[in-house]
Amino acid sequence: MSKTVDFIFDFASPNAYLVHKAVPAIEARTGATFNYIPCLLGGIFKLTDNQAPMIAFGGIKNKLEYDNLEIQRFIDRHNLTDFKMNPHFPVISLMLVRGALVAERDGYLMDYVDAMVKAMWEQELKLDDPEVLRKAYADAGFDADKIMADMSNDEIKAKLMANTEAAVARGAFGIPTFFVGDEMFFGKERLGQIEELLA
Repeated sequence: MSKTVDFIFDFASPNAYLVHKAVPAIEARTGATFNYIPCLLGGIFKLTDNQAPMIAFGGIKNKLEYDNLEIQRFIDRHNLTDFKMNPHFPVISLMLVRGALVAERDGYLMDYVDAMVKAMWEQELKLDDPEVLRKAYADAGFDADKIMADMSNDEIKAKLMANTEAAVARGAFGIPTFFVGDEMFFGKERLGQIEELLA
């Protein structure tokens, strides 16, 4: 059994934030490693003709209310009291995810993820504003000018496209999606199943 979980990740998803906060405890209990693969949620939606839940289920009585209940249950279970729904949601995450690929290339992806999920889902920043994003980078101790310049490199753009297309080719249609070997799981509610499989 593989002890690596591929985590199809984008900062745009509040559920990806919630999963990220639960991952360290799962890794500690199972000895597994979560391999974060930055992808563009909007790109996944486009490639699969999917829609954000607020659009897809907006007209279904009680559906979004139930989704919010599941979020609150997850928050309570994992004691994620710092979570705040970003008032600018949905935030276009293209720059953020390209920045993640710069950080991955330069060897500090997880520090970047930690800082940027906090900025998005705890500090409630509008991270699709370049100046707000630049300040968030600087406040986190990153080289803001370098990240902002490098995220426009053709290499980084191509990597994001390749990651997103590969995720869809494996079966992904949204985020958070996970792969344990060839087994795919979708949604934060599947973490228990993943942990059972890893055990």
